[in-house]
Amino acid sequence: MNFFLYYTLPFVIVLGILIFFHELGHFLVAKYCGVKVLKFALGFGPKLVGKKIGDTEYSIRYFPLGGFVKMLGEEAGDETSKNLPPEEAKRSFENQSVFKRTAIVAAGPIFNLLLALFLFSGLFIISGQRVIIPEIGQITEGLPAHKAGLQKGDVVVSIGGKAIETWSEMKDIVQPSAGKPLKITIQRGDKFITHTIVPETTTVKNMFGQEVSSALIGIVSSGKVKKIHFGPLEATKKATIETWKWIKLTCLVVVKLFQGVIPLKDVGGPILIGQMAGKLAQDSFGNLIPFMAIISVNLAVLNLFPIPILDGGLIIFLLFELLLGKPLSPKKRELAMKVGLFLLVFLMIIITFNDLNRIKIFQNLFQSLGKIFG
Repeated sequence: MNFFLYYTLPFVIVLGILIFFHELGHFLVAKYCGVKVLKFALGFGPKLVGKKIGDTEYSIRYFPLGGFVKMLGEEAGDETSKNLPPEEAKRSFENQSVFKRTAIVAAGPIFNLLLALFLFSGLFIISGQRVIIPEIGQITEGLPAHKAGLQKGDVVVSIGGKAIETWSEMKDIVQPSAGKPLKITIQRGDKFITHTIVPETTTVKNMFGQEVSSALIGIVSSGKVKKIHFGPLEATKKATIETWKWIKLTCLVVVKLFQGVIPLKDVGGPILIGQMAGKLAQDSFGNLIPFMAIISVNLAVLNLFPIPILDGGLIIFLLFELLLGKPLSPKKRELAMKVGLFLLVFLMIIITFNDLNRIKIFQNLFQSLGKIFG
């Protein structure tokens, strides 16, 4: 019962909502463009439940790891689009303009980004945000802050005339400013004092374990926090910044994977998502909201990769059609799709192996197999 409540249920909820919004994007934009949608399905495999309403059959399938929207004439040479009456032919996907088809394909990832934006906005409106205040808890002797006369308990109120409300805002200004004089105004009791401080260059390790140049002034946070509340407009602005941050981070992680900085064995998939969702749900089901937003951003970005069979690959086909003035031949598309499918299956095998290897029972199995075949 606990396994279902804290692992299976959170996994199904998170994945189900993400897939639903992705496919809903394709579905709504297709309908808006006048394309006939034949099927809207959550999951793969045999139907669990289904009902036909109008032109579309809506269904939930047995395997929840995906979903699809089937449109009339979606595939080149699709039998359902041949010899259609003129009125039906107008509603075929392949008979739409390149721009309409691109909009339909791109709508899935875009709806995932909109979902993330919506979730982050709701979270900021309802819960606000807990932030570390810019109060100094410790001064390192010999470094710029100590030389300038800053003291423990001072609160940074502005840097270069820009108001500072959080410790992270201060870090964002200081870290790229090595060797540049900064006018820092602090509050000490009832007094406001301005100092000029020149951050020094140092070497630190980033989140990927790489050594990078940064700047420091020699202060440590007091660790005190406060809660910031947001109105709808402020929350949306904050959510947009948060969504963009995760888009950049997702792209950066992919780049680091190709560079070999992040080992492929660290990549996870559905099982890892289920484990993480379960652990978060055990603390509070509310923790699933930011988690879902982050995974939704990941799903959007990865789906836009220029790999045939993914939305990004289909957009590349459409761009070629726009440039060449005609679609790629069915044979070329079929070959590209097979290559894309092979890459996707290969990646899924690696991801599944990694996910299983994180589970102790499978770790022991893999170790035993290693001894047998090693």
